[in-house]
Amino acid sequence: MQWTSPKRLVILLPLFIFTTTIDAADKVRISIGNLSGQFMTFPLAHKRGFLKEEGIDAEIIRVTGGAISGLPVKVVACFVPAPVLAMVARPEIKSVQELRGKTIGVSTFAGGSIFAARLMGKHFGLDPDKDMKFVAVGAVESRFIRLTQGLIDAAVLAPPLDAEAKKLGFNVLVRAEDILIFPETGLVAGIKKIQEKPDEIKRVIKAGIKAGIKANRYIRGNRDGTIQFIAEWLKVKKDVAAATYDGVVKVYNEEPNVCEKGLRVTI
Repeated sequence: MQWTSPKRLVILLPLFIFTTTIDAADKVRISIGNLSGQFMTFPLAHKRGFLKEEGIDAEIIRVTGGAISGLPVKVVACFVPAPVLAMVARPEIKSVQELRGKTIGVSTFAGGSIFAARLMGKHFGLDPDKDMKFVAVGAVESRFIRLTQGLIDAAVLAPPLDAEAKKLGFNVLVRAEDILIFPETGLVAGIKKIQEKPDEIKRVIKAGIKAGIKANRYIRGNRDGTIQFIAEWLKVKKDVAAATYDGVVKVYNEEPNVCEKGLRVTI
């Protein structure tokens, strides 16, 4: 079997797809920045066979960091139009305004968590550059550990760790999806690859969108099945999986509309 030079698709922000063609099927590598509830469209599509139904042979991998930063791309679909992130703080901190001068854990100084944190702070009257002290501590699990060990004052967390922190007495000050709109996960294609192989890219994009639609409809319409998937995928107990599901289900689009208002926020 001979691999051709790769076509590239990317899932906006933390997810992206690298594909190559093998025989009649498209071999797709889907990478995920974090294992958390808002990024399950394609892992679930892979698990339930929706990708194979559309002729895509997929592999799911995890890659951290800003791997697509600076790439010229075209956005073609938005599966989650709001960030499923919460600002969670120590028990004595009761409001976002009380974060002035406090340390806030984010993934990196250029990732989605700091972007959301800055907008959340600004929404409540803080100057992110002057009033908020960000600490880059890596993946969401590291942020949770730092917060619960008292090493930072607050952290941007995603389900299920926001619910876990709340159980331990920490305060959820604000949820990003309640005040922000920007494309958390979506499908984009590299402009160069579109120009080089437009027919192949178009075919793979169509298949990816169809599989993503099937997955999102399953997520919204099948609570028990999705909770079971989350429990297995994230390796968590059923009650944590249920809390994760309830925390993210409302942001899943049944149709992959491009989120124009959210894209203006990100520019």
